[in-house]
Amino acid sequence: MSVSRLSERLPDFPWDLLAPAKRVAAAHPGGLVDLSMGTPVDPVPAVVRAALTEASDSPGYPLTAGTPALRAAIAEWAARNCGALADGLGVLPTIGSKELVAWLPTLLGIGPGDTVVIPTVCYPTYEVGVRLAGATPVRTDSLTSLGPARVRLVWVNSPSNPTGQVLPAAHLRKVVEWARERGAVVASDECYLTLGWESTPISVLSPEVNSGRLDGVLAVHSLSKRSNLAGYRAGFVAGDPAIVSELLAVRKHGGLIVPAPVQAAMVVALGDEDHATVQRSVYAARRGVLRDALAKAGFEIEHSGAGLYLWATRDEDSWATADWFAERGILVAPGAFYGPAGERHVRVALTATDERVAAAVERLEI
Repeated sequence: MSVSRLSERLPDFPWDLLAPAKRVAAAHPGGLVDLSMGTPVDPVPAVVRAALTEASDSPGYPLTAGTPALRAAIAEWAARNCGALADGLGVLPTIGSKELVAWLPTLLGIGPGDTVVIPTVCYPTYEVGVRLAGATPVRTDSLTSLGPARVRLVWVNSPSNPTGQVLPAAHLRKVVEWARERGAVVASDECYLTLGWESTPISVLSPEVNSGRLDGVLAVHSLSKRSNLAGYRAGFVAGDPAIVSELLAVRKHGGLIVPAPVQAAMVVALGDEDHATVQRSVYAARRGVLRDALAKAGFEIEHSGAGLYLWATRDEDSWATADWFAERGILVAPGAFYGPAGERHVRVALTATDERVAAAVERLEI
């Protein structure tokens, strides 16, 4: 029996390509400093762990739609942090945000002959999701350049991963208006929304962006970085209730369900801003010392006004820069992972312990 190899549609998995540089960096006498993938290293908040434990006796099937408590917690969080009008807001928990990004085109019925717009420099999974659906990805930050293409979905990402760029409300509003005129959906990846530094991000759920209407608009969020819940796979999508209802209908058939104990933990995590404030201050401190160290080492930091990464360049091939870091025992992500336009940058994550960040700073000074 022959098996169609869906994986052949997809690009190489970027982190596999980084293995040689990781081996070099790990051989450093002081050990590896991993500033590449952006995996949280700080503890899961105690209140969240307690909620997970309390809900661990969950023998029955969980609700794909999320418990009423979780749906209310998502709506309330979106109202506080996104300026969303809670009345009529569609919400749905997801198995982290990457799962939703990878499968959204398929869940929306997008396929061959359809175009999906992704940012010029962006998270690789946007393109992966388009290719899984058999549609055509187009990298552009200027919708006017698309011409008559049959666009079904437009991804925006603010704050950007990897660049940390923040899109102003006026830009996002134009994207929403353009998409509505053409019957396309705008999906806004806002996983770093609450981590604004020099710039203040705004959500596509804000009336300032969507003119007080949710039609055609989705926002994607994650608790991975805000609450150190990457291991829990806890995320959600919010926006147009009709689209969210369709996503739910398909996801119920596909078994795309957040486990019940994780749903209970999400309720507590979304309702507690104290731990998020503490974690934000931790990242701010790490960001400050790494940014200074990179500047002293001759790197220019571009954008990076928000989020968990520094977008650094010294105007050379990104793999050469990654090798330079690896020789010093530091692993960073080559900008080539994020599209051709990123090939002269590297992405430096803030997700390492204070001790490892201090080690990186010391090595950059030599």
